[in-house]
Amino acid sequence: MSKFTRGLNAEQSRAVRTTKGPLLVLAGAGTGKTRVITHRIAHMLSRGVAPRSVLAMTFTNKAAGEMKDRIRQLVSKRGVSDLTVGTFHSFCMRSLRQYGDRVGIRKAFGICDADDQLVAMKRALRELQIPETTLAPRACLGQVSLLKNRMMAPDALASSGDDRDIDIAQAYRRYDAGLRASGVLDFDDLLLYMVKLLDDKRTLSQFRKRFQYLLVDEYQDTNGPQYEIVKRIGGEHRNVCVVGDDDQSIYGWRGADVSKILNFEDDFPKAVVVRLETNYRSTPEIIDGANAVIRNNTSRHEKALRAACASGESIQVNSLPDEEAEAQYVVEDVLARVRDRLVPPGDVAILFRTAIQPRLFELRLREQNIPYVLVGGMSFFDRKEIKDILSYLKLVANPEDELSLLRVINTPPRGIGLTSVETMLAVAAQRSISVAEVIRQGDSVPGLRAATVESARRFLSTIDGLRELQDGPNLVDLVKRLIREVRYDRELERAYADPTARAKRWEAVKEVVNMAEMHARRRRGANLGTFLDDVALSASDEEEGDEPSDDKLTLMTLHSAKGLEFGEVYLVGVEEGLLPHLRSIQDGAVEEERRLAYVGITRAKRRLTITYAKSRGRFGQRVTPLPSRFLYELHGKQAPTALLERSQAEAVGGSSPTTSPTPAKKGPTSRRSKKKAVKRPSAAKQPARKRG
Repeated sequence: MSKFTRGLNAEQSRAVRTTKGPLLVLAGAGTGKTRVITHRIAHMLSRGVAPRSVLAMTFTNKAAGEMKDRIRQLVSKRGVSDLTVGTFHSFCMRSLRQYGDRVGIRKAFGICDADDQLVAMKRALRELQIPETTLAPRACLGQVSLLKNRMMAPDALASSGDDRDIDIAQAYRRYDAGLRASGVLDFDDLLLYMVKLLDDKRTLSQFRKRFQYLLVDEYQDTNGPQYEIVKRIGGEHRNVCVVGDDDQSIYGWRGADVSKILNFEDDFPKAVVVRLETNYRSTPEIIDGANAVIRNNTSRHEKALRAACASGESIQVNSLPDEEAEAQYVVEDVLARVRDRLVPPGDVAILFRTAIQPRLFELRLREQNIPYVLVGGMSFFDRKEIKDILSYLKLVANPEDELSLLRVINTPPRGIGLTSVETMLAVAAQRSISVAEVIRQGDSVPGLRAATVESARRFLSTIDGLRELQDGPNLVDLVKRLIREVRYDRELERAYADPTARAKRWEAVKEVVNMAEMHARRRRGANLGTFLDDVALSASDEEEGDEPSDDKLTLMTLHSAKGLEFGEVYLVGVEEGLLPHLRSIQDGAVEEERRLAYVGITRAKRRLTITYAKSRGRFGQRVTPLPSRFLYELHGKQAPTALLERSQAEAVGGSSPTTSPTPAKKGPTSRRSKKKAVKRPSAAKQPARKRG
């Protein structure tokens, strides 16, 4: 027995010892994937494989760094530095630096960052005379990136005959031409030009001669170009090991193609398949729940996790009256467990499907002084659309609020450009008056066009007309009317030509209405002033973070949670329309949503609590969402036919759910919102969390 297989289970040992020929390692959640990868490379080196001939690729620099560090700890060999371990993008960049001239790329090419890409796309649209109101640059960039990840040329899109597709195809061509003229590549280009480089037989032969052993981590996340790179370099010697889990493929929206891991045995015939199914992370109760949900997917490799840990608590499924009660229940439960020293805050995570869900949890966590970090996106209060709507409301409440006025005076565009705004500011300073007063005196202000003055006056008139509602009881009506009268939908249409992106932003705008509705319900004498005070106190001293913290509770999206683990997890908002998301139901992408639920469940080590609301605010109205179909699957039951029929009807009509079937027999057991006494396990001394 090699020292690199000592302490491994039978499946892990087999994966480590299989070094020749194609190998597919199906590594379920918490099965020791990273250990297998590093021990396999160390075992290969100990058997005489030259470090220079090993190419190991993953998807993040952090994962690559951890892989290198672990290998160094295992092998005290001077040649370890000759290993090629890194991300796909770093490998492609180094290769193109060396051989780029073979595909018409300067070896000293530059790399576009996000801002550079946006400038290049805006220039392309300008040259094509496509208004940004017709095709937003950011949305167009997103579509171009997706096309590149799918290895689709502009001509393929242009042939659809759709006007928008034709515009995107033209922008794609002009954008790429602009990058080439400037001697730069974007990150998608690094992959595409690497594929082109491998089309050259001489270059392909060089890469195959050097890299005799390939290993790819997180193979389920590969896109079209990455797949081609692996297949071409490894196609001759076939010593290709890919490690991944099709049940955790959750990035289809950005180009990942789960079919690549599902079809690996077709691409590499006679491949050895090793299933890592022993989970060392979670209790049997959590693993059984995860298996019960994911087995309902049809496009997957058959496998089932089994828990190595001792039995623990049952998964708790809690039905709450509304989203406010949901947040209150979760935070109070966390507070009680932290105070009782059953769990440190850093070992707790609240996971959610959409970026607008954490708002209420942030409010409650602040109220209870529970330290937290928001991972995987900016705070709700820092989103542009939220800042815009709140600026409008501040301007209604205080006509002298110049900062708010300047933020929204041309949002959406009203023909009041930057030059006009600068003129107004200069005159206001000269005359010691406000910008609003300058607008009212517009006829006597040199440098302002009559059309600009008239547009600005109409804007102020709209704000003045809303002011009469600020002190009354109709707070929700005021917010709704403001959004409608300032035509904020036009701003979203201008900024986000992609319907999916625009819908996500519109959901955030509607959440402001829900905030107002809940404030009015919760506070006697609520008006615009009390609402803005509440929001200001909630949003002040915001502390953000990109990584979970050992001493702070973690709030994060399910997409951001992949690769992490926590002692206790709260999976919230598990309802039809949220998880699975309505867009996925409409698009027939429920299987990826189920994989997302599976990822959420398997983040929990000792304790998992799932919540859903019986009532949820949507644009200032109360609707009754259905419990998620995944909850029925969790209990080993099929979702009621009425639920599925209802979901299909919504997918066609886009209507919001207003009623819910009684889940007494078919659905998950409904629990009272009042916290029940449960037997609590001892808390871990230190929060354990790791990637891989």
